[in-house]
Amino acid sequence: MKLRHLALLGTLIVFAGVALLGACTSLPPLQREESAALLDTAGTRLGRAIAPRAAAHPRLAGVYALPDPVDAFAARMLLADAADVSLDIQYYIWNADTTGILLFDALYRAAQRGVRVRLLLDDNNTPGLDDTLARLDGHPRIEVRLFNPFVVRWPRWIGYVTDFARINRRMHNKSFTADSQATVIGGRNIGDEYFAAADGVLFADLDVLAVGPVVRDVSEDFDHYWNSASAYPVHLLLEVPSGTGKPAPLAVRNPATAAYLAAVRKTAFVTELLGGTLAFEWAPTRMVSDDPAKGLGQAAPEATLMYQLTQAVGEPQAELDLVSPYFVPTASGVEAFNELAQRGVQIRILINSLEATDVDLVHAGYVRRREPLLRGGVTLFESKLQAPVTSSSRRVGPFGSSASSLHAKTFAVDRRRIFIGSFNFDPRSANLNTELGFVIDSPVLAWHMAELFETRVPEIAYQPRLSADGELFWIEQSHDEAVRYETEPRTTFWQRAFVWFASLLPIEWLL
Repeated sequence: MKLRHLALLGTLIVFAGVALLGACTSLPPLQREESAALLDTAGTRLGRAIAPRAAAHPRLAGVYALPDPVDAFAARMLLADAADVSLDIQYYIWNADTTGILLFDALYRAAQRGVRVRLLLDDNNTPGLDDTLARLDGHPRIEVRLFNPFVVRWPRWIGYVTDFARINRRMHNKSFTADSQATVIGGRNIGDEYFAAADGVLFADLDVLAVGPVVRDVSEDFDHYWNSASAYPVHLLLEVPSGTGKPAPLAVRNPATAAYLAAVRKTAFVTELLGGTLAFEWAPTRMVSDDPAKGLGQAAPEATLMYQLTQAVGEPQAELDLVSPYFVPTASGVEAFNELAQRGVQIRILINSLEATDVDLVHAGYVRRREPLLRGGVTLFESKLQAPVTSSSRRVGPFGSSASSLHAKTFAVDRRRIFIGSFNFDPRSANLNTELGFVIDSPVLAWHMAELFETRVPEIAYQPRLSADGELFWIEQSHDEAVRYETEPRTTFWQRAFVWFASLLPIEWLL
């Protein structure tokens, strides 16, 4: 009896502790001023530079794909330096490393010359940034907000214990918009591994620089997030440190940074963009985005990116080429893919292999659906982890650095339309996180995607197949020779055992 009483007492203490934590981790009242994008910007430097080319292509967006990581960083730095009136910036991850600090410094310099800066970050990946964000927010021209913030700054797990339903929903959008005239959207977060500024394994990713009418759509969408019920000013959550609005130190001064910035300045992209000769693809472009209410589980079905994407892209008639680093199709997704394949649609999907993925748990969600997809006629490719290179000797593959783990999120339909954005084909992107992207009606870009699958993808990926008796194996094309593997290539027994066990768990909805 005493043991039973002690157990009951212990349970009551645990529940009381959780309840007390919950009381101590309530969000503060959302007191803030709403603001809107500055749209009357035709007279800015960007507005004047873009106007003649936009006028020659009415109602079309000018888009330029950014597979090269250094070009992708240069695009953001150039937009920050070119802005005259506003910078509206939204990211899931912003690291306090070389590229992250350089961009923070660029935002500060823009604010110093009178640019209004609005920075919206998802709060899941801000540990260690509180002082920097608070100092930036202290500048009279900079305002920082956090999406679905953690009230207890450390340890973060307390938020998951006391407020899981909210904290489990994150803002995965990525956009960098200057003067409502030019924007960069896509799959890259802000960090050295996304911009080839680190040695070793990098992320192969894809962004697009856009000008034209679609930029106004991105600006207005940013307003929806900025003024949403999930966006909290940092001054409501963080202690404001003493000192100026500039984080110290912001600018990184070392030989590696100097060499990287020199490489950025020398890219052909920078020369062409500044010279007005950048070869934009002019095409009908539609922004698709989740309602920020999804961050609280309150978005209507028709206000989700998935619904908009279906409406914008339509159903494939002949081909579907898809690239996703974290591919978890679920049972309903497998059924949909297989139905398309049975109707004669060629489906090719490139994802990370187990050796290349940075999230083994998500790979488990793919593993349980791999064989049904193959049986249904879907062609799968699993990207290899290439040999590491240094940032100074980078090589560029179809989605950026060839020494990388795949991170691009894109697909093309019928060699006519292409999607580029932040959306992973997994339950988390579909149901929990908010996402953003463009559907571009461009046969040029869509044909390029198909060409990659026919030429480069077989060289950089393993191809899983089924034998005549239903056994799974992998083929690697190496120097005109096909190498066969009976288990997931270049992985250990323990990696495979973990993935197999995880694939049995009822956690697919979280992946």
